[in-house]
Amino acid sequence: MERFKNIIPFVAALCILILAGNVVLKKIYPLGYIDVIKEHASDYNIDPLFVVSVIRVESRFAADATSHKNAKGLMQIKDETALWCAQRSGLEDFTPEKIYYPEINIRLGVCYLNYLLDEFDGNYNLCLAAYNAGMGNVKKWLANSDYSDDGINLKEIPFPETQRYIKKVLNNYTVYKMLYGKKV
Repeated sequence: MERFKNIIPFVAALCILILAGNVVLKKIYPLGYIDVIKEHASDYNIDPLFVVSVIRVESRFAADATSHKNAKGLMQIKDETALWCAQRSGLEDFTPEKIYYPEINIRLGVCYLNYLLDEFDGNYNLCLAAYNAGMGNVKKWLANSDYSDDGINLKEIPFPETQRYIKKVLNNYTVYKMLYGKKV
């Protein structure tokens, strides 16, 4: 019994550290716009935490973000892609200025993620590579034996930025699943 008296303060301190760590991590990995994300992700049967991970990497939840390549909003969508997704998702009266509206940006971004996941048979790596580098590039890489052995998976991605992007999103996705699990 005497041994347990020494362990109890250690276990209590460990529990406090774990809980405090969770609180801090949830501040670093927020669930911004989660209700909108859940609504649109459910339309396409996509894990909302995957969408949150893409948004965190793309814009850090800044609805007014614009990249040097003119990608816009939370999910960093280009005008042409937004117009195509607006038609595909049945969004009426869409204009490119509306890309910055979180509700619309998320709707269009989730629609595009769904399209890419369908196009690449649910392969998250290929979906993210296409989201970052373009579907045309990914299809070229899959057809090139330097980058793909089987035309289905990539063994190498020639764009270092795209390699880093995929790792960032998937790492974020792992952390989000660990922090929030099935609570979302």
